[in-house]
Amino acid sequence: MLVEEIMKTEVITLTPTATIQEALDLLNQHKIRHIPIIGNDNHVIGIVSDRDVRDASPSIFESATDKHNLQHEIQSIMSQPVITIHPLDFVEEIAKIFYDKEIACLPVVREGNRLVGIVTEKDMLYTMIQLTGTHVQSSHIEIKVPHRPGILPEVTAILGKRKTNIVSVLVYPSKDDPNYKILVFRIQTMNPLPVIEDLREAGYELLAPNHIAGPNR
Repeated sequence: MLVEEIMKTEVITLTPTATIQEALDLLNQHKIRHIPIIGNDNHVIGIVSDRDVRDASPSIFESATDKHNLQHEIQSIMSQPVITIHPLDFVEEIAKIFYDKEIACLPVVREGNRLVGIVTEKDMLYTMIQLTGTHVQSSHIEIKVPHRPGILPEVTAILGKRKTNIVSVLVYPSKDDPNYKILVFRIQTMNPLPVIEDLREAGYELLAPNHIAGPNR
């Protein structure tokens, strides 16, 4: 999945000479947490967060005369340089950027650092929900398998015998043994028992759902 498939293209922006008050108004009006700051030709030159604006705003206990701070230009508090991504970047790669850099928003730019969209941590979380298939009715199955070539088609062939539709499949290493992998399937059935019994009969170790007992258990 590419960034251009999940990014928002209608982005609220400000110029560097806009005031902190204007940023505060936009954050409240649109219920957003970040505003990219753009220069000529939609060029990204900075970004401000709701926290930046909040830190620059006077306390509710301060007098009205102290509110002149809100008239300062937004460029005085914006963060720069800005970490950006491209529309053709892969979603799983930008997830690592979110984690490594501990940020909550990534502007999307094309040639010349021109702003074309934005991706937030909320967008990423929803994308992960879609990729894992939890947004549709389905059953969750986890299987521990040897880490060797060809194991995935062997397992999916068992599911195929039941004409089971696979909503999603994930693969991750076993924490206990590097020679094994965990396959996580979401299949479009509310009764996974026949598939589970087929997998057990084929000799696969079922990790979830572990509350369903097999024969003689």
